Amino acid sequence: MFERINRLFPVWAVLLAAIAAFQPQLFVGLKGDIQTLLIVIMFAMGLTLTRDDFARVIKAPKPIAVGVILQFLLMPLAALLVSRVLDLGPELTTGMVLVGATAGGTSSNVMAWLAGGHVALSVTMTMVSTLISVAATPFLTWLIVGQTIDVPVLGMLLSIAKLVIAPIALGVIVHHLLGRHIRRIEPALATLAMAAIVVIIAIVVALNAGNLATLGPIVALAVIAHNGIGLAGGYWASRALGFDVRTARTIAFEVGLQNSGLAVTLANQFFTAGAALPGALFSVWHNVSGSLLAGYWKRRGVAGAPQEKTPSADEKRTS
Repeated sequence: MFERINRLFPVWAVLLAAIAAFQPQLFVGLKGDIQTLLIVIMFAMGLTLTRDDFARVIKAPKPIAVGVILQFLLMPLAALLVSRVLDLGPELTTGMVLVGATAGGTSSNVMAWLAGGHVALSVTMTMVSTLISVAATPFLTWLIVGQTIDVPVLGMLLSIAKLVIAPIALGVIVHHLLGRHIRRIEPALATLAMAAIVVIIAIVVALNAGNLATLGPIVALAVIAHNGIGLAGGYWASRALGFDVRTARTIAFEVGLQNSGLAVTLANQFFTAGAALPGALFSVWHNVSGSLLAGYWKRRGVAGAPQEKTPSADEKRTS
């Protein structure tokens, strides 16, 4: 039953996003629950991980390096390219570059998990890119649009610890203590994560419902193109470098799904409301596109990488 529900992830995402767009009052009041939902998602994922998962990733640093390099090379340049091609003004270009210069979003971890990617690799790349973004985000923004910004370093680090590191670490500890029982409910954990992220999508859509009608097709097109370049570029660059399908999917999500919430915050604080619009729309779109792609890849499986097959419960039990 849970597997059938999980396969319809894209349907639930689009359905609730549509409801939120037309009936935002149903979800606006849940704004304060977004962090709690993210913590639930990260804890659920942590329950499926073991220390061995992270040990294997650390022994193979090449995918991490490739993902982080693509993150801070492809996405800022793609933002500038799309802005130039569509002739966006200075405000919107700044907002696009801010989105491109931030780290991978935590939603990339969820999408990688649901798509059959490497969760430990995804989490590790998000951690590394987030730490690097403390210096990379203001530098890249200054380099590309000629302005400097201040990044709330301590606030970012505390947020990362609260939303990602702590709940995943707790989940890993619980898995270590109750691994045999956890394996029996893994499909239900995936459903829990799916439900939480679908609600997050609905909340973000509801909060931006008033702006969605005024953004205009040109900004929507810019955001969709930027996100598409990141997903496609991350996947095909990884495949070209010889990585297996699961690793390529993981890198694709890490590159294409941004911490757009931080971009919105920085734009509002240091630039203008107009500069925050691309990040607000990206927050909605990358969750929808990520959900659709995760569902598609989940249905396709990982036939191209038999050596990366997800171990069964029996195999895990004997490892």
